[in-house]
Amino acid sequence: MTLYRPVQAIIKLAALKHNLQQVRKLAPKSKAMAVIKANGYGHGIQRVANALSACDAYGVASIDEAIALRQSGLLHRIVLLEGLFSEAELPLAINHRLDFVVHAFHQFDWLDSLSGTQHVTLWLKFDTGMHRLGFDLSDVDKVAKRLSKLKCTAQVHLMSHFSCADTDEAYTLTQLQHLLDVDKTFQAPKSIANSAAIQRYPQAHLDWVRPGIMLYGASAGLPEFEAESIALKPAMVLKSKVTSLKWVEAGEAVGYGGIWQAEKPTLLAVVAVGYGDGYPRHAPAGTPVWIHHRKVPLAGRVSMDMITVDVTELADDIRIGDEAVLWGEGVTVDEVAEKCGTIGYELLCQVTPRVPRIEIEE
Repeated sequence: MTLYRPVQAIIKLAALKHNLQQVRKLAPKSKAMAVIKANGYGHGIQRVANALSACDAYGVASIDEAIALRQSGLLHRIVLLEGLFSEAELPLAINHRLDFVVHAFHQFDWLDSLSGTQHVTLWLKFDTGMHRLGFDLSDVDKVAKRLSKLKCTAQVHLMSHFSCADTDEAYTLTQLQHLLDVDKTFQAPKSIANSAAIQRYPQAHLDWVRPGIMLYGASAGLPEFEAESIALKPAMVLKSKVTSLKWVEAGEAVGYGGIWQAEKPTLLAVVAVGYGDGYPRHAPAGTPVWIHHRKVPLAGRVSMDMITVDVTELADDIRIGDEAVLWGEGVTVDEVAEKCGTIGYELLCQVTPRVPRIEIEE
């Protein structure tokens, strides 16, 4: 396929594999469920699944994602992390051998219809403090009773989700203890550790860890800790090229709304990338772009298809056609996210379909 518009996302398969190996080093006694929902955090769910085939299970958000993986021939355990959204999904989950989360009593009502010859693997989710999905801690006995009344055969796991593993140690350890207390009733395999907890709390690794953002080489909110303890590699390099160079005089405004003005004669490079590609429109002036092995600042408002960058310092060297990296080499996705007041997760997930993903093994 010939590519004419220069913006592209380079997906480094070796980086994905490396990051999973780092998870194994941190949690050698736990099984690893690779979280590949949201189209593999924007990297492409199928290629990510293939690259992470050494994991013990995949975690997805919907049955559509799971069935697509099954239809591609993947035989791994697949867990529906949000459970079933309707009773109509139950036969599909059984036919495709999918594990699924049960987090509310209405989902038990659906399971009541199953016969004694049918088998399901359930992940009972308890709300230990996230206050999103999950049974209340006070409902442990009620959940156990409903489970015992099922006619089908059910293999049970326990799970919960940390809300502040990157910021609040006391609250995180309290959540962990809540799950351990729940297990006194069920005595089942357990999972609670996300990317931040995998790195910070080895006592939370338990039977299963659920790495997400760290598989893609981005921060789980712990950049200093990660730099010291684990060498993650970015799996996506979003890059484009310089398509125009223009000098503007001091005082001239640039871009929509004229929100940025040159303080001195300034050389501007137009780079073919914009919010139509998923580069954040709210990226402020000064957001770094990597050109000629140097960080240069964004100037002016992000357009749908273009950005302008102050490359005055590169005036002697820069040429039309030179490469510009938005994140993944020289500039991390977390740096851009911090400038934009968001997180790397969002930036990776919102890279749009019009940006071709180019796989490299490296």
